[in-house]
Amino acid sequence: MPDAAHEDSVQLIGRMARGSRDAFGRFYDRYAALVNGIAIRMLGNRADAEELVQEVFLQLWRKSTQYRRERGSPDAWVVTVTRTRGIDRLRARRRRKDGAAAGDEIVAGASAPGANGLADRVDARLTVEGVLGVIPPEQRKALELAYFGGLTQTEIAEKLAIPLGTVKTRMRLGLRRLRELLGAAAGEGAA
Repeated sequence: MPDAAHEDSVQLIGRMARGSRDAFGRFYDRYAALVNGIAIRMLGNRADAEELVQEVFLQLWRKSTQYRRERGSPDAWVVTVTRTRGIDRLRARRRRKDGAAAGDEIVAGASAPGANGLADRVDARLTVEGVLGVIPPEQRKALELAYFGGLTQTEIAEKLAIPLGTVKTRMRLGLRRLRELLGAAAGEGAA
């Protein structure tokens, strides 16, 4: 059964779909740390991550009328949009690199921009990284390559030299375990 934060997020999306800027602001405050953490982890560059965060929230605002709760939670929707846009950026980066033989500078250990909400961003990042550290290494590796490396399941199978079915199973089991662990972490935070 969905918790109160889940239901509140669903209501915020409904209000966003009706044009409420206040609802959008609250939705942004709720999910900015998560989106930023994923963006930095995927792109490794603070400036690119900031641009991705803007793109993601613009898309969430514009597509709020298309959200359907029966297709997934607001958290899953936000993560999916972030991942998709991040993969688009990684692929564009690869095309530029291949075409111009010039790589983007990677900033190791990049932190979230600005001081506003820094504690929330750090807490979200530590939660995700802590949870990833708990799941089995083979599941973690497959998820990291997909979500942070922008690889398809086929590319992961090739990179790890394992069957595609094994990749799919590892990702499915890893995502199930992550949902369980993040749900438990959210429950602890609400207590």
